[in-house]
Amino acid sequence: MSIFISDGLTLAYDDIGPREGRPVVLVHGFTSNRNENWRRLGWYGAFERKRIRCVAFDSRGHGESAKPYDPALYTRAKMAGDIIALLDHLGVERADLLGYSMGARLSLAAALEHPKRFPLLMLGGIGGKFFDPRPPGHPLAEAMEANDPASIADPMLRSFRRFADEQDEDRLALAALARAGDAPLEKADVEKLSVETLVVAGARDELAGDPGELAAIIPGARSVSIPGCDHFSVIGHALLKGAVFDFLDGTLE
Repeated sequence: MSIFISDGLTLAYDDIGPREGRPVVLVHGFTSNRNENWRRLGWYGAFERKRIRCVAFDSRGHGESAKPYDPALYTRAKMAGDIIALLDHLGVERADLLGYSMGARLSLAAALEHPKRFPLLMLGGIGGKFFDPRPPGHPLAEAMEANDPASIADPMLRSFRRFADEQDEDRLALAALARAGDAPLEKADVEKLSVETLVVAGARDELAGDPGELAAIIPGARSVSIPGCDHFSVIGHALLKGAVFDFLDGTLE
């Protein structure tokens, strides 16, 4: 494990593979971490076999990184800024970017803000429901704060809570993240994206929706729907890896 400092917080990361060529930065999903989302599910090994340098970090509030309890420290700008801080720490001017779910949203935000630093963008676990209105209140935060996961009525929220427990994540830090008060990105924002983009989601991913609907908004974007997979089962699937590497193989300089 290595560390870097972003916005005064200490964040953990791994830097795997050869130093020649352009790296890929990996950004995990909510309640996950770099070890679970990428190492255990075979992404590190897949990138190593392709001789591609990959850099994966624990987002603030997750894994071995700092876990503040102030929602103001989890804004989209601050969390996307951690990606930029990591590149600056490594002395890397340009990198490709792969994010899943929450990580895809942060990756999209970083690419919108700094398009020249990310030649290629790969968004997993998001799709046509990206622009759906948020539910009232803070149900995800309340799920993290619940004393008993069995008391959480919504199956998707219960899944996130149980996954957080399985990963021994700090539920209060995750609740603070879920309470961050960002305004959602609008279609007009995403239509301005100037980075070559792939959008991938499971065909049964009710949280993401159809990846093609989101790709249709991003100029020139491609989309892939992975059959038979939901939001959680697609992450380590060989077809997701295949879609990512097919995209990279066809676009790398």
